[in-house]
Amino acid sequence: MSIKIYLQQLQKLIPHTWLEQIQDMHSSLLLRWILQKGSQPLALSQKSAMVFSPHQDDETFGCGGMIALKREQNIPVVVTFLTDGQGAGNSELNTPDKITKIRKQEAVKALEILGVKSSEIHFLEKPDGTLPYLDDYEREQTITQVAALLKHYQPEEVYVPHRKDCHRDHEATYELVKAAIAQSEITVDLLEYPIWLFWRAPLFILLKLQDIAAAYYLSVASVQDKKNQAISSYCSQIESLPRGFIHRFSSSHEIFFKSDS
Repeated sequence: MSIKIYLQQLQKLIPHTWLEQIQDMHSSLLLRWILQKGSQPLALSQKSAMVFSPHQDDETFGCGGMIALKREQNIPVVVTFLTDGQGAGNSELNTPDKITKIRKQEAVKALEILGVKSSEIHFLEKPDGTLPYLDDYEREQTITQVAALLKHYQPEEVYVPHRKDCHRDHEATYELVKAAIAQSEITVDLLEYPIWLFWRAPLFILLKLQDIAAAYYLSVASVQDKKNQAISSYCSQIESLPRGFIHRFSSSHEIFFKSDS
């Protein structure tokens, strides 16, 4: 049995409120340590960027400040969502199609606040929760779609979820985008943004010190209000997410990890 599966089974035995408190404490302590001692400052670059987001909200949680800062300086930013987002939301009240429509509308609104035009937003609409399980044809098709976008926009920076982000779609997004970069044969700076990493990955067990050795922090204090407004646009999601989890993304800094592209 892998450590990840063992931890998942162990979590089921812990009362939900206790688990959230433990995760909140772990996340807060780890983030504080990274900001104070375990990372280097990152200056906002003038490079054009593409953000790849597994679901509608990950881009704002992980990169909202960076997006807003770049757009305030009129630096091109393109955002691509890989899944349709049907796996989240109140399925008892909404049909899958309605959930997809709601999440698209929320994404467009959030990114409008951050300064991204709707014409610079792309939805690949892969079934939510299936990215690691795509068959060979679907996987190659997805990689080709992403590679085509990379070739078209020629970004200088690419942002993807962390390779160990403790969510199957997030980790698969990293792998798919890496493969697409290789296929497109373009040279980019690849940066990983954490969403669930600090919340779900216990330090020294799933998350090793070498995993966070390449951590950088970007100050987003000047656009913090914009980012908070954009997060609030995701009404269908924030009601079901842990309060401590959401609060972490209200920080005046965003964490990124530099990766070999």
